[in-house]
This record gives sequence, structure tokens and C-alpha cells, in this order.
Amino acid sequence: MRVFFQQLINGITIGSTYALVSIGFTMVFGVLELTNFANGSLYMLGAYLSLMLYSATGMNAFLAFFISIILTGGVGYLLDRLALRRLRNKKAPKLTGLITTLGMSMIIDNTIMLAFGSETKPFPNHFDFGRIEIGSVVISWVQIIILATALTLMLILSFVVYKTKIGKAMRCTSQNAEAARLMGISVNRVIAFTFIISGVLACISGNLVGMYYQTVDITMGASIGMKTFASAILGGVGVLPGAMVGGLVIGVIETFAAGYISSGYRDAISFVVLILVLLIKPSGLFGSKQINKV
Repeated sequence: MRVFFQQLINGITIGSTYALVSIGFTMVFGVLELTNFANGSLYMLGAYLSLMLYSATGMNAFLAFFISIILTGGVGYLLDRLALRRLRNKKAPKLTGLITTLGMSMIIDNTIMLAFGSETKPFPNHFDFGRIEIGSVVISWVQIIILATALTLMLILSFVVYKTKIGKAMRCTSQNAEAARLMGISVNRVIAFTFIISGVLACISGNLVGMYYQTVDITMGASIGMKTFASAILGGVGVLPGAMVGGLVIGVIETFAAGYISSGYRDAISFVVLILVLLIKPSGLFGSKQINKV
């Protein structure tokens, strides 16, 4: 049982970081019905920016973290402002937007590789304050920080989406952008805000994962991109609570798979479970059936 509870804690820890990125992904899809493939690259970008500011300039670690959040959120805004907004104005097909985010993802990935190289980089753990033992289960302080940060951000985002004016505007835009525009809502501002939040969440998650594993590499964006996609689909695309639960479920499943079967099969088993869930409930755990009006 000790191994079981230890793996459960590890799975919830890494799953909470998946949930954060998945929330950003889901928010963009909910507002635009756009699959943002650049989300994983923003996750990697945030971690590398924080590492660069801390190691190259000798900046305070928390200040470097804060600046990296601002910069990554800014990149998320520019992704919408310079590329996707032009496509919306021209009434381009949604597939064009998807391909654009994929292209931006490749640009970010290759820029990071040119700037930092393809080698794995050590990432400092700023919360290495020891461990806490609860019976035979060991919990590190960085795990506590990750869980507390993820829970806090989930609660804040839930409040923003369901209890504030900007959240109401986001929900109106997701239902019908043209009707929202006629009601006086600045749809472009709502979408820009959504992309900024998505970038901020990706950056925070990337930094937390970097501290957890104490390394970062240029493949981490592609890996989290697929898991975020899986988490959002598992929970129900466009459903905020579903993204949270989906991320946690994927994290727990792959951790148990690595612990009890083999680390080489952790991703495969996660996607097998995803496929089985979708065969039983195609709309995801929290999704609802779409009713087509005729």
C-alpha cells in the first residue's frame, strides 16, 4: 500500500500541472473552437525564459519567474494579435487557424533550440526545503507547492469565468461571437485575454514541472501538448471542470503505469484509457451531446 499511495501522490502532482495547461487549452477552444497547438510550446518557452533570466543574468529566482510569466503571456497575445485575428477578419476556415498555431509552435520550438541548444538543461529547484513523511509516504515541498499553486489557480480561474464580467463575456463569446459583438462585447479583447491567460498558465506549469524534475529540454513542449489534448478530450472539450479532472486522471494513470508496468508504456496506456472512455462516452467525462438545430 505504501507504493500505491506514493504513486498516487506523484500522479496527482504531475496531473495538476497537466490540468493547468489543459485549462488554457480548453479556454481557447471554448471561445474560438480552435485547437491551439502552440500551447505546449508556450509551456516550454516559459520554463526556458525563467531559466535564462535566472542563470544568465543572476536575477532573483522569483523575479525571473514573474517576468517569464509576463513575457509568455505577451507571446500568447501576439500569437492572436499578429496571426489569428487577421484570419478571423478575413473569415478564414478554422483549419487555417489550426495550421497557423502549429506553424507558430514550430517557430517557437526551433527558436529555443537555436538559442539554447538541444541538450537537456538543469533547472534549479527553488523549493528544496526537505520532505514531509506521513506514515510511509514521502511528500516533498515542491510537490506541496505544485499542488497548492494548481488548486489556487483553478479556484481563481473558476471565479473569473463564472463570477466576473470578463468571464461572462467569455461565455457569451463562446456561445455566439456575432451575438456577443452585437451586444457590445469586444470579442477581440475577450479572445486576446483568453490567449494571455493560456500563456500564463502554460508558463507557470512549465516552471513547476522544471523544478519538479530539475531539468528542461526542447521535447517537453511536444509531450505536454499531446497530454493536454488528451486531458481536454477526456474531460470534455470546452468544459473547464472537465479539463481539470482530465489532467489529473491522465497524470495518475501514467504514473501508475510507470510504477507498476513500465515507464516506456506510460503514454500509451494513458491514450488507451482515453480511447476506452471515448468509446463509452464520446463527449468526454463532463461533456454534453451537441444538438444540431435544423
